[in-house]
Amino acid sequence: MNIPKVKVFLKKHKERIIKYFFIFLSVAISVLIFTFRNSLAQLTTYGYLGIFLINLIGSATILIPTPAIVTTFVGGSIYNPAIVGILSGIGASIGEITGYLAGYGTSVLIKENRNYKRVEKWMNINGFLTIFILALIPNPVFDLTGVFAGATKYSFKKYFLAVILGKTIRFIGIALLGNKMI
Repeated sequence: MNIPKVKVFLKKHKERIIKYFFIFLSVAISVLIFTFRNSLAQLTTYGYLGIFLINLIGSATILIPTPAIVTTFVGGSIYNPAIVGILSGIGASIGEITGYLAGYGTSVLIKENRNYKRVEKWMNINGFLTIFILALIPNPVFDLTGVFAGATKYSFKKYFLAVILGKTIRFIGIALLGNKMI
């Protein structure tokens, strides 16, 4: 193995290697969570921390449903619903970073798609509001929002702020609903 050639290769392909690593990491996290999904329910015994972790882990999967909403609903009936909603929203928002990273990693592949420029333009003009609204409403394909944001290199700070605001408001509502109904 010729070390100088390896260094040149790594330097030349650094961005591509990092992007493929993010794709691999996002898929690996989803596979691990799916594999150990039955163990997630055991986290409820940890109270607020368990609710936070279930939402974090549940949102870290890409396109795989998890019990996060049910946990927040039931948790809101047992604990302070405002705290449950805030912790659920923060946990879910942190978990959504995997979708953004997957999109960032796939930007190498997606740029060649004929619709890429249209999505990129939309994200630059309406990105924050779009992400906020999609995070606010229960949405089974929200992961694609993170993928599009990452693929178009939408500002991570803006993406995360929109997600945390939308998801926290949504989960506070779900926890309050659980508090009133159960």
